[in-house]
Amino acid sequence: MEKNSIPPKLSQLDFKISRWMYIYGKPVLRYFLALIFIWFGYLKIVGASPANDIITATVFWFDPDSFIPILGVWEVLIGLLLCFRKLVRLAILLLVFQIPGTFLPLFILPEVAFKEFPLQLSMEGQYIIKNLLIIGAAIVVGGNIREREFVNKKIKSSDAES
Repeated sequence: MEKNSIPPKLSQLDFKISRWMYIYGKPVLRYFLALIFIWFGYLKIVGASPANDIITATVFWFDPDSFIPILGVWEVLIGLLLCFRKLVRLAILLLVFQIPGTFLPLFILPEVAFKEFPLQLSMEGQYIIKNLLIIGAAIVVGGNIREREFVNKKIKSSDAES
């Protein structure tokens, strides 16, 4: 056996797991992203979001009784659109307008977002920074829209092995 080789049984198991992840990973990511938007949006609509206070303080120029439910509807709409592959482009467009606002507290309310600037985040700051993961997931989901065309043209992901 070579120094860096994987035992055959382990290699077979690794292949099966990787194959499953390859086949189902992107749809699972899309549906989980949709679930997050629907869930978080719904909480805003019914006035039960833990983010209501920070939203109110951040976009103080809007009436929170109107703005937060509208934001919630926007987020639910993003989530619902993500559930339908043909509507993903529209979901991504709505997300492009929604997501920058999620970072506003880092600049408008740094005392709420950080325990100690710049690295020690508060719980609210962690809630905000996790949106980087949502951006990454949206990029993967959006990039998947034309996957068949990219594969046919032999366009590879930047992290694909040569």
